[in-house]
Amino acid sequence: MNIKPLADRVLILPADAEQKTASGIIIPDSAKEKPLQGTVKAVGHGTKDEEMVLKEGDKVLFGKYSGTEIEHDGVKYLIMKQSDVLAVLG
Repeated sequence: MNIKPLADRVLILPADAEQKTASGIIIPDSAKEKPLQGTVKAVGHGTKDEEMVLKEGDKVLFGKYSGTEIEHDGVKYLIMKQSDVLAVLG
């Protein structure tokens, strides 16, 4: 991974949005819900006030409008502060 977040930021690979409904209807990209979970791919070192508790590989939940979307090598990631992560999925 060439991207290394700074301070208390984390790099997240969002889960794929649903492609179909239960009845088999295909949802176009413009109507898909933004995913609310993903996998942590890289973490910063934290700050003196906030220890980094997330680690690479954690499955996490985050808010609908959290983070900034970036694209690297054709893959879309989110970069956000650790405090924007709502929960770690166990």
